[in-house]
Amino acid sequence: MNVKIEDSWREHVGAEFDKQYFIDLTNYVREEYMHYACYPPGHLIFNAFNLCPFDQVKVVIIGQDPYHEPRQAMGLSFSVPDGVMMPPSLINIFKEIQMDLGTSMPKNGDLSRWAKQGVLLLNATLTVRSHAANSHQKLGWSQFTDAAIQSLNRDREHVVYLLWGSYARSKAAYIDGSKNLILQSVHPSPLSANRGGWFGNHQFSRCNEYLKQNGETPIEW
Repeated sequence: MNVKIEDSWREHVGAEFDKQYFIDLTNYVREEYMHYACYPPGHLIFNAFNLCPFDQVKVVIIGQDPYHEPRQAMGLSFSVPDGVMMPPSLINIFKEIQMDLGTSMPKNGDLSRWAKQGVLLLNATLTVRSHAANSHQKLGWSQFTDAAIQSLNRDREHVVYLLWGSYARSKAAYIDGSKNLILQSVHPSPLSANRGGWFGNHQFSRCNEYLKQNGETPIEW
């Protein structure tokens, strides 16, 4: 399969591209993009991998699937392009960072700056049909993204995994907590965050402290 993905990731997950499930997935997604509005734009489907090479991953933040409204999805979990209104979950993320680290609220929700520092902003499902949340969830994307998580767990250590909400927390089964840091909490969406457990969890400062303890440069959140 001619998948355009960053070279170091191709070394670790490239075998998936020749498996039948991925061939079927690719054919289905191609048909979806031909007949419906789908997100993110085709060239950004693997954006999380392309902006954050395998050997540079320090932190993994797992989302469920892309934003399904126009102009929002950019191939990075929780991120929206500059000029697009920040979704409520992203606002709550920034509020917690502000309380945790004392930083000011950013002017936009483009998290490319995190990805370029080593934060893998990985949605478990990489595509979605417009106005239809989770519409591509059962096509096979999770098998591919699970393989990516497992390859990181196998070949890297001292990575911080931020698992927010029950779906993301289920991925802890693929992660060795003895050689990595797993930080779990409720989802930052208003429905979950306002019930308690999101605000005041100090995950961002705890993440940076762990990185520093293991000789890594902390993330400028």
